[in-house]
Amino acid sequence: MKNEELGTENDKPEFARFGRAFSILHSSFFVFHSSFIRIALCCLFLAVAAAAPCQAESPRPPNVVLILADDLGWADLGCYGNKFNETPHLDRFAKQGIRFTSFYAAAPVCSPTRAAILSGQYPARLGLTAHIPGHWRPFEKLAEPPIALELPLETVTIAESLKSRGYATGHFGKWHLGGRGFGPKEQGFDVAIEFNGHSIPGPRQEPPAKSPRRAGDYLADKAIEFVRAHKHGPFYVQVHPFAVHIPLDTTPQLQKKYESKAKVDGYSCHPTYAGLLEELDSCVGKILKALDELHLADNTLVIFTSDNGGLERESGGWPGTLNRPLRNEKGSLYEGGIRIPTIIRWPGRAKVGAVSDGPAISTDLYPTIVEAAGAKAPEQTMDGVSLISRLSLPEAQSQRLLFWHYPHYHHSRPSSAIRQGRWKGIEFFDTGEFELYDLEKDISESNDLAKAEPARAAALRTALARWRQEVNAQMPRRNPAYDPKRAGEWWSRGKVEPVEPPGTYRPMKK
Repeated sequence: MKNEELGTENDKPEFARFGRAFSILHSSFFVFHSSFIRIALCCLFLAVAAAAPCQAESPRPPNVVLILADDLGWADLGCYGNKFNETPHLDRFAKQGIRFTSFYAAAPVCSPTRAAILSGQYPARLGLTAHIPGHWRPFEKLAEPPIALELPLETVTIAESLKSRGYATGHFGKWHLGGRGFGPKEQGFDVAIEFNGHSIPGPRQEPPAKSPRRAGDYLADKAIEFVRAHKHGPFYVQVHPFAVHIPLDTTPQLQKKYESKAKVDGYSCHPTYAGLLEELDSCVGKILKALDELHLADNTLVIFTSDNGGLERESGGWPGTLNRPLRNEKGSLYEGGIRIPTIIRWPGRAKVGAVSDGPAISTDLYPTIVEAAGAKAPEQTMDGVSLISRLSLPEAQSQRLLFWHYPHYHHSRPSSAIRQGRWKGIEFFDTGEFELYDLEKDISESNDLAKAEPARAAALRTALARWRQEVNAQMPRRNPAYDPKRAGEWWSRGKVEPVEPPGTYRPMKK
């Protein structure tokens, strides 16, 4: 046993040498393996570090600011040729982007156009074809169809589409798309301040104040507060001032300024209207200045537009604005009721200082904004088309069909309209007449070509009827209560009582 034990002892040096060799080999492998891992990790770190600047510099989705004027006419701004009103901020803004000369409101009154902007759908598809709650003439030849009193909650709005892309959303100003339960916060807006009027009382301000403030200035400040809070964005902001809606009202200083200004031939030169419009212009200027100061302008898509054409005679009968050379006014499907000023600026994407004469319409704003943001388009029907390609190619023309449906009495008669390229047709439901105009030669719609171009008129009329059927447009019916002697009476839908007809003449108070 001892020898065996000794023999075991004799074997230990060899085992020890083998063990030391293995230990050295294992250590070397570990060192090599560790070094390889360190080198690989180092390479990976350098690769990530090299890629990091590219990732940091990749542009985030653009911010979007949509400013919607109320009742602003096509001929009201300096950049559209007005020689009396002063709109320096909007004129400068037009030089920085694209000014559209054939842009249309989706309806000749406010609520339907606002619904069209938020939904991308024609008002007739929504059943929301008149201003909420509207008024009517109960003894006219035709009985108007009822209207929806709110934008349906199931409608996926611009705000809801953009929130899915990570946008903060804010609404400031006029809503007019439904009361309690159907406001901005129920339609995708994180922050909302609703207000109709030109002067905001102190108690209505946030926080409450002792003195009233001019609404345009106040709404601009609130929108800017929202922008500052979300400057690391992206954000979507709607600013909807009440200007230049009736009753007209402005500051004493602006009233005096325009009363003293020399009048211009061919325009109403209304001092109160001009003063209120200058307030609107200052509101826009204040927002644009804030975007510059916050270094956000280069990555912000800004859209300025109106909800319908200008109101030529306010309640009371005295002049408001003039839409010349366009025919008629708000509440009409002639050009004066639906053609509106629209300006779009998007640095690096929209051509600078350009003019676009091709037709476009309010429903186009939704798909334009969604595409710009890289957001997912909603599954609902989209009647508008994106204008993104037009921003870089503003001279592009289109033969697409545009439609309007206004089966109501307002400043005109129940009617539908269609435009394709240079041609426009209007169908009046009380008489069945169809009028045809060549807008390229006759922007004033003074020469009805329906009899001279019967084939073209028939084709447009057929297309218009087919579209009404497609969108399930509600039509007026023969009125069993028709009374020629009372046909001119106007009634309030809300109060169900007679009201003063729009444009009733009363001498202006001095």
